Amino acid sequence: MYWRKLLRRSVLILVLLALAIAGRPFTTSAADQQLVGSYRLVRTSRTLMDTGQVETYAKESGFITYGADGRMLVLIIRGERPRPESLETMTDRQRAELFRTMTAYGGTYSFDGKVVQHHVDISANEVWTGTTQIRDVKIEGERLILTTRPAPFFSDGKMSVQTTVWEKVK
Repeated sequence: MYWRKLLRRSVLILVLLALAIAGRPFTTSAADQQLVGSYRLVRTSRTLMDTGQVETYAKESGFITYGADGRMLVLIIRGERPRPESLETMTDRQRAELFRTMTAYGGTYSFDGKVVQHHVDISANEVWTGTTQIRDVKIEGERLILTTRPAPFFSDGKMSVQTTVWEKVK
């Protein structure tokens, strides 16, 4: 009888300890704490590397979230998006346009105070799944500014740097 009580208490203590550990943030560094939170997209711009021309996007919205558990998610939608009457009547062209005007991915992240690496586990376009997306980071008050490294732009192949400005959601 005594051993059963002791065993039950031990199991209870182990369960409570496991729950306490599971509920603790998994953040590995003070730098990570700087990013933790959800941000709303303020604006995006693209700089063409060969000319220095800067382009901005109209009608865009989105969110990026950095969790204390080391996970991140981003969703951005751009431009004039079709609004089908219903799922049943949506055309393939409308589906393609909705997909074309969306960026969405998630995974884990690491941050050293200047550069964030998004280790992509899932992506709407599947091309990014399994890759690491690198962004240079500036933090200005409640604003988070992420800048890509030079790369060919998806729609025209021109070497570009893209900058997204985010504001912390309160």
